[in-house]
Amino acid sequence: MNNMRSSGRKLSPKWIFIFSISSFTFIIFFTNRVWAPLDLDGTVTRRREQEIKIVSHDCLTNKGSDLLGAIQRSDEAIRSLGNSISRLRMELPGVQSVPEKANNGNLQTNKTVSEHTRKKAFVVIGINTAFSSRRRRDSVRETWMPRGEKLIQLEKEKGVVVRFIIGHSVTSKSILDRAIDSEESQHKDFLRLEHVEGYHELTAKTRTFFATAYATWDAKFYVKVDDDVHVNLGMLASTLDRHRSKPRVYIGCMKSGPVLSQKNVKYHEPEYWKFGEEGNKYFWHATGQIYAISNDLAAYISTNQAILHKYANEDVSLGAWFIGLDVEHIDDRNMCCGTPPECEWKAETGNVCIASFDWSCSGICKSVERIKDVHKKCGENRAALWNRPTLKI
Repeated sequence: MNNMRSSGRKLSPKWIFIFSISSFTFIIFFTNRVWAPLDLDGTVTRRREQEIKIVSHDCLTNKGSDLLGAIQRSDEAIRSLGNSISRLRMELPGVQSVPEKANNGNLQTNKTVSEHTRKKAFVVIGINTAFSSRRRRDSVRETWMPRGEKLIQLEKEKGVVVRFIIGHSVTSKSILDRAIDSEESQHKDFLRLEHVEGYHELTAKTRTFFATAYATWDAKFYVKVDDDVHVNLGMLASTLDRHRSKPRVYIGCMKSGPVLSQKNVKYHEPEYWKFGEEGNKYFWHATGQIYAISNDLAAYISTNQAILHKYANEDVSLGAWFIGLDVEHIDDRNMCCGTPPECEWKAETGNVCIASFDWSCSGICKSVERIKDVHKKCGENRAALWNRPTLKI
């Protein structure tokens, strides 16, 4: 025992130092081997985060590609369905489109209406007029357009609907609009359009007229005429009746005038470059004073009005809408007779004109003063309209 205590007391500091170094080395070695996964300095953690990001990116890329592909396929399916619906709306007589006014006043959307809500007619005649044309309207009422009970009788017995067509002013319920309201309450011969009046908006007005008329009446034909043109309604109805069995007919005085590229000239065409080289002519189209289209073409305008391009001139625009369709263009020169003496001697020979006007004025020059004389010399016998057989609707 004494020897042991003696040897313990005499343990050399050298051995204590060696023992301490050995223990420290062992602990360091053990810690690195066992606790390396903790990655105290963050190297492994960052490496794993990078690996996770790479894997996640690959997954997202694959899923994103699949998602984009699915969206594209869905979009194609929707477009195909939309085209099919448009074709069906053109082919099925039981479903028609009606213009619906958006908040900003533009016709942007369509809704369907069943066939039974539309009135049957043979022809709907829209007389284009303006706020300032009260005297012109009165001159038309006093000559070739029936008034009051006769207007109603013409519609019920002969299927001939005649209305002045006009939109509204920029300012809602302005004095101009109130004047038309008052005139309408007196004569009841207006068709009001969701359209802001303006000369440079004539193409849009014409498009809106056909869409509105088509939505209101199921007619064989739709006619647009200016309020400074003289019309013989019986002759117009007889002419249209000869073409009633034809699909997609476009009737008027056909022309192909020059495309005017020069600015500051009447009938300037801002989009002249679309018609090829300078000096080219327009495609075949009816002059704008009066023309008629069949039911199928009015349906086409109503359905596609949102995408029909508007050229500067109304008559050119109408012709452009039909240029790619299977349409029969009927050139009837009786729809553009001159005023007396031309229409007069034609009437005397039994070849009564459908419409008469002066080419130099794009209508009857000073129509308010002269239309009564034109009516007297070129107007048809009343029996031409009222004694003819009732038109089949």
